Amino acid sequence: MRVPTTQAVIDLCISHGFAIAGVASATRSAHDDKLWQWLEDEKQGEMEWMNRNVDVRLDPRNLVENAKSVICIADRYGILEEDDISNNSGKVARYAQGKDYHKVMKKRLHAICDTFKQQYPNEIFRSCVDTAPLLEREFAQKAGIGSVGKHTLVIEQGIGSWLLLGAIVTTVEIQPSAPSAPDPCSTCTRCIDACPTDAITPWEVDARKCISYLTIEHRTAIDPALYEGIGHWIFGCDICQEVCPHNQPNERSAHSVIHESYTPVTKSLDVLDVLHWDEEARRHHFRGSSMKRAKLNMIRRNAVIVAGNILAEIDNPELLTKLKEIASSHSEDPLVSSAAQVVLKKEELKG
Repeated sequence: MRVPTTQAVIDLCISHGFAIAGVASATRSAHDDKLWQWLEDEKQGEMEWMNRNVDVRLDPRNLVENAKSVICIADRYGILEEDDISNNSGKVARYAQGKDYHKVMKKRLHAICDTFKQQYPNEIFRSCVDTAPLLEREFAQKAGIGSVGKHTLVIEQGIGSWLLLGAIVTTVEIQPSAPSAPDPCSTCTRCIDACPTDAITPWEVDARKCISYLTIEHRTAIDPALYEGIGHWIFGCDICQEVCPHNQPNERSAHSVIHESYTPVTKSLDVLDVLHWDEEARRHHFRGSSMKRAKLNMIRRNAVIVAGNILAEIDNPELLTKLKEIASSHSEDPLVSSAAQVVLKKEELKG
């Protein structure tokens, strides 16, 4: 069987609109012990799915039998710029400001797989975008996409870490690309120092403290000790990326191509509006967006916390009245009402 050249694979991926591509050998993770320790320390928080299929996650050959290669791709989705957001708004992480990246990337990965299947009908090609048990960041580094920084995100040399990753695991053996350098950070600790909830240590994130995890994945009550650190972030967080030296604008990043699907549509959400949402409103606002990951009670809980942080900065009688209504309502979702009660207690102590 005549296998495709690495460059031919990269060219095919680029022709489908991906910003960067590379190939890695389908080998077992070099961070086996670290992942097991992270799980043992329960730093995955409520992400119980991380506890399942760990051996599959550690070795793509357990995901696709006889896998030989992992084709890695990335979309660029954002640039560092000041967002003009009102005082009453909750901030949305840049990756979620446009269309749902899962659908945007999966569609093109499926098309690439279809092309390969026509050429190699007896081989397997499985596309993965964030949902399969695959250590995408480790393979992205092996494939030359970029280097993993201390904030655990992949940094593309000269461009930064505003990347969305995907992969195709295949039984076709393709010559691997040159890997990226292992350490792009040296002595820098800006992401660690800037994290308001102290979630980051070098090359590790404690999800239980991470604002992105707390506002997107955490489905129960958030520790009140973390409320202040959440600031104005209603969905996700970009702080560790905003302070990263690799993400500061430069001549190369100024000319980098961002896929049109990630053009910002929702940079922020009006907190008072969200507090009035019902399920129909949530679905309307999150249609076509990865923000639909947050259930109604979660996004309203987040809005309550952000509202509390807004009230700590400025007077907003309308917002305060709504929080009091939520806190005292017997028909309110307990996740939301309990958060409002915590916020109001903080307001009383402040007053």
